[in-house]
Amino acid sequence: MRSEKRPDPTIIEPTDAIIRLSATCVCGSDLWPYRGADPVTEPLTMGHEYAGIVEEVGAAVSTIRPGQFVVGSFFASDNTCEICRAGYQTSCLNREILGTSGAARAERMRVPLADGTLVATPDLPDDDLIPSLLATSDVLGTGWFGAVAAEAGPGKTVAVVGDGAVGLCAVLAAKQLGAQRIIAMSRHESRQQLAGDFGATDIVTERGEDGVARIKDLTCGLGAHSVVEAVGTQEAMLQAIRSTRPGGHVGYVGVLHGVHLAGDELFMSHVHLHGGPAPVRRFLPELIDLVWNRKINPGLVFDLTLPLDQVAEGYRAMDERRAIKALLRP
Repeated sequence: MRSEKRPDPTIIEPTDAIIRLSATCVCGSDLWPYRGADPVTEPLTMGHEYAGIVEEVGAAVSTIRPGQFVVGSFFASDNTCEICRAGYQTSCLNREILGTSGAARAERMRVPLADGTLVATPDLPDDDLIPSLLATSDVLGTGWFGAVAAEAGPGKTVAVVGDGAVGLCAVLAAKQLGAQRIIAMSRHESRQQLAGDFGATDIVTERGEDGVARIKDLTCGLGAHSVVEAVGTQEAMLQAIRSTRPGGHVGYVGVLHGVHLAGDELFMSHVHLHGGPAPVRRFLPELIDLVWNRKINPGLVFDLTLPLDQVAEGYRAMDERRAIKALLRP
């Protein structure tokens, strides 16, 4: 991983916008290629979480204007097709994956489909709000979708598998959605503390079958009503499914690697599975409003701040679990 100079982005399509980034960050999913789990055969621009000020828009852009502070999802979407209108903008018929069309780990970036992808804040934010606004662009929106997909809500017990930034934001989301009890699964003291600050009522340190048994112990042998899987491995997925009571729901938002599920186990479990790439754009207006009015502070997941040209240290710190999530300032 390195930082290098590249040409400034320009308007290519009339639906584009150019943003001067106020902050960006390293995503937990970026660690998959960093560790070699995803093949990288040639130099690859990275970055898909972003917040900043619009500098220029294409001729067809009508709802976003220069000077606005905006946040966008890691998938560009038109937000008008039938799939977008159903709330699944990451499966937009015209989607583009940010990080390829416009890498967000930079001083400036090009955002395609600007009208459908970007959401403006009411005014220019105070600097202390920027980390939390940045969190809405992916990690909070992904954790929120995990909790929604798991049907977290009033009167329910929610368990979260994974104590990375997404898992911690799923704890925050479950709290906001009214869950009665929230069980965070974590072995790391700093992450346990933040989970408690975000609303966790219980901490489970065990993993695998021991973790499942502990969840069952805490729920009178039944399992949780709602479980969020925020890792993406075989062990985490099985732990999530087996920690869920019959008729309960698993929301899976970890980027899957090597996960294979036995049909007979699913058939007998009576567990609902729903997840995938989070349609962050669906939730952005609500999440931005919560942050803007200081009702939530998801920016606490950023426990390391570095200048953009020290991005490699951000990767190392997250890979070695010295940091939950690294924020980068251009």
